[in-house]
Amino acid sequence: MPAQLDILISWNITREWTLFLDRDGVINRRIIGGYVVVPDQFEFLPNVFEALNLASSIFDKIIVVTNQQGVGKKLMTEQDLEVIHSYMIDKIEQHGGKITKIYYCTHLVEEQSLYRKPEPGMAYRAKKDFRDIQFSRSIMVGDTKEDMQFARNAKMKAVFIGNPHEIELSRHLYDLYYPDLYSFVKEVKWAVKR
Repeated sequence: MPAQLDILISWNITREWTLFLDRDGVINRRIIGGYVVVPDQFEFLPNVFEALNLASSIFDKIIVVTNQQGVGKKLMTEQDLEVIHSYMIDKIEQHGGKITKIYYCTHLVEEQSLYRKPEPGMAYRAKKDFRDIQFSRSIMVGDTKEDMQFARNAKMKAVFIGNPHEIELSRHLYDLYYPDLYSFVKEVKWAVKR
């Protein structure tokens, strides 16, 4: 199998590509068995600011797609979620990065919403808002099986953050994997330079 860098080079990533990111586990530390309900609980992962600063110089659009059923469970309000996202964006912008837009789904798992990952509804919302998005020239970065299925359902490239063997993730669900967002973006920068 070709090395990851070779695969990235073969994608021919340009400024017109779109980077889709999951939130919990990619940008901030995931609270296992719980939810970030106030900004004080939002802990940025190491090197995320550097990663998003670098990604902003590579991708025209960086879009966050996140399941947030904590709202559906009444553990927080949609307004609480907006406050958390404002805090997140402010901090990222202070460090020279950007988030173009955030899409979230507050529905519970059992509601089987078309907007909840792994369903591709949030990708279609983004395409409706930004008509130049092409899923064939988009990359989804996430840390769960649902994120990878979302990428496949929307016909995007799929990049897994973490160790896919730990969660027994099927090889056909992802194209590449990296330990963290920064490792991935750094290699994209290298691939784009060549």
